[in-house]
Amino acid sequence: MSKYPDSLERLIQELKKLPGIGRVSAERLAFHLLSQSDERISGLSQALLEVKEKIRLCEICFNYAEEEHCKICKDTARDRNILCVVSQPHEVLKLEKTSEFFGLYHVLGGLISPVNDISPSDLHIEELLFRLQNSEIKEVILALDPKVEGEATSMYLARQIRPLGTKTTQLAHGVPVGRDLEFADEITLGKALRGRVSI
Repeated sequence: MSKYPDSLERLIQELKKLPGIGRVSAERLAFHLLSQSDERISGLSQALLEVKEKIRLCEICFNYAEEEHCKICKDTARDRNILCVVSQPHEVLKLEKTSEFFGLYHVLGGLISPVNDISPSDLHIEELLFRLQNSEIKEVILALDPKVEGEATSMYLARQIRPLGTKTTQLAHGVPVGRDLEFADEITLGKALRGRVSI
């Protein structure tokens, strides 16, 4: 039985569902929220509702967007000859922070993982191949997590892309093996982009 009032315990339990948040962190966040003014709490709750209502996936690259196409796909200054493939939308922002890449992106929506019952048909691979066949893209950078699922997905994609004649590269080692791309710092990611290699 919880020592906290029911509503506070419910908030703690909901906060614990966030990634990287355990019981102690959830309690700390709950106490912080309790100390805030009604206006600040209202602003937070409105922002949460608004992001769920407005954010969708770009119809071209599957990045986060508020319209049919994301800001990157709409940006005419981007290099349309190079495409960077990532597994999740938040990785686009991580790569953008390096200020090393000025091309376009394609978000797969995950990685091939037979253990987790994720096959190529569950990802945006068909849409990627369609983009490559119907555009001026000359190079595809596979910027996938350097772990078993990422390597398996990279090899699968390389086999699918090779017959199209599009140059395929992957991030250079520098991103720690076995770690998620999400946790790599901008300097490491920037070096990995500059040192990419053919596969």
